[in-house]
Amino acid sequence: GSAIALAELAEEEAGIFVLEENIGPVRCAVSKHDGSTFAEFDLAKLPEALALKADPEAIGAALGLAPHEIGFENHRVAFWSAGVPYVTIPVAGLEEAAKIRLDNQAWSELAPRKSEWAFASPYVYCRETVHHDSAFHVRMIVPGTPSYEDPATGSAAAAFAGAIMHFDIPTDGISQLWIEQGLEMGRPSRIRLELNVDGGKLASARVGGHAVKVAEGRLFV
Repeated sequence: GSAIALAELAEEEAGIFVLEENIGPVRCAVSKHDGSTFAEFDLAKLPEALALKADPEAIGAALGLAPHEIGFENHRVAFWSAGVPYVTIPVAGLEEAAKIRLDNQAWSELAPRKSEWAFASPYVYCRETVHHDSAFHVRMIVPGTPSYEDPATGSAAAAFAGAIMHFDIPTDGISQLWIEQGLEMGRPSRIRLELNVDGGKLASARVGGHAVKVAEGRLFV
């Protein structure tokens, strides 16, 4: 979103922007086509698995899910980070994804922390999708008082690349996966995750998508 906003301010059809984030410099490529702007960024850090002590069934219960609704195929609850950590939670399908309700108290008692003052967010996903060209359907809830849902989470998609590599074991080459998000909250989004696999390992990855301006303002100094 930031890269797209900068590109529109610069009135450029295409360009490369480097954003300084907490994780370090992030290279973003921006291009315009038919009045729409697309941006993608290279992962500054490849995803890594983190230790997760919480019981998967307890994690599911904190989301209002029964044990049999957690997991599909060989996918299991895990903890991944590509700069920002997320608890990746596979569920059986769209019905289970739609019914999740985060119990903040229960989550605070079992969830790992992403910082001294905040807990890692649950990133719920399933193979079943609404759109035929999507690879995964996801939801991301930010815990807190109150908790809220995010319609599009690029940092979570970056971390999710680790789960895809671990459980799906993609073949060598470049693959592009579309991730649908925000449908349950009426703000549908699509994020493109590009994986470059070499020798069975993730060599690089990119996350991209379009952004829509929802508000603007000015600062007077």
